[in-house]
Amino acid sequence: MATVRYERRISADPDTVWSVFCEPDSIPEWFPGVVSCTVEGNIRTITLGTGLSMPEEILTVDPLLRRFQYKVTSPLYHFHLGTIDVIALGPLDSLCVYSTTAVPDALALITGGATDGALDEIKRMAEDKMREQS
Repeated sequence: MATVRYERRISADPDTVWSVFCEPDSIPEWFPGVVSCTVEGNIRTITLGTGLSMPEEILTVDPLLRRFQYKVTSPLYHFHLGTIDVIALGPLDSLCVYSTTAVPDALALITGGATDGALDEIKRMAEDKMREQS
């Protein structure tokens, strides 16, 4: 089992950062390679640019903790857990942490690399929202 974790310091209040990704169907807007998704109850099915569809189970959407957790249930993974946390550092200063734990280990590295790009987009979108609000 391997875990990969990336973080970004974002010049935005934590609620603005949270608003970028808290809706399960928003993932095509900020996760590289995801071109569409459907959500039915707590099941989200993402479709990648390659055409591959992968089901995920949404485990946690907690606006108080600002935590979003899901697991990929595709047979490619023996185990997967993705967690995104937003931590307040100051009024307009947040830390967004995205961790991926997976088996097989190689999929943690591949998925983790994409989460690094996702954090870049979350940061860009949150900071753009802050500029629009000022």
